[in-house]
Amino acid sequence: ISLQIIRLEFSHYDVKSTNTIPAKDFALSMVASADMNHISKLLDRADTLENDPYLKHLRITFEEFKAFADLRRRLESLTMAIFAYGQVNGLLTKQDLKRAAQHVCGVELTDRVVDIIFHVFDMNNDGHLSSEEFLRALQRREADIHQPAARGGPMGWLNPKNRSSLLQMLR
Repeated sequence: ISLQIIRLEFSHYDVKSTNTIPAKDFALSMVASADMNHISKLLDRADTLENDPYLKHLRITFEEFKAFADLRRRLESLTMAIFAYGQVNGLLTKQDLKRAAQHVCGVELTDRVVDIIFHVFDMNNDGHLSSEEFLRALQRREADIHQPAARGGPMGWLNPKNRSSLLQMLR
């Protein structure tokens, strides 16, 4: 995905040309391609950002938006890293996600971005990422950008049969 496309999408949300976008708009950009079976719940979670005293005032910069787009482009590596960290720790925490993004994908996510990701995708509010839905939303988004008809790709790692071979590779 080109830098121009990322800039266009960012400017769509940056209506006041402040070079930042509201947390809610960032959340909506993440769930834009979510599975239709789950999209209403994810949209509701994005809406609840406005009820959180900390998150409702957060603004995401273009650099943060671009870093997240870079992470989406490295989805297969991110998927493997998330399941590797998740297998080691049981459940994925905010620090696990940041570590996986940085060490495996070379992308540094800010605390603000991670807080918004967790607000939307920590479905039961236990402090752990609902990683399958998060990865599925990202995978669908990338598929829509590159090949709207294709839906395979990195999400094969979500298949339980593939997880054991993934763990073998990471040892």
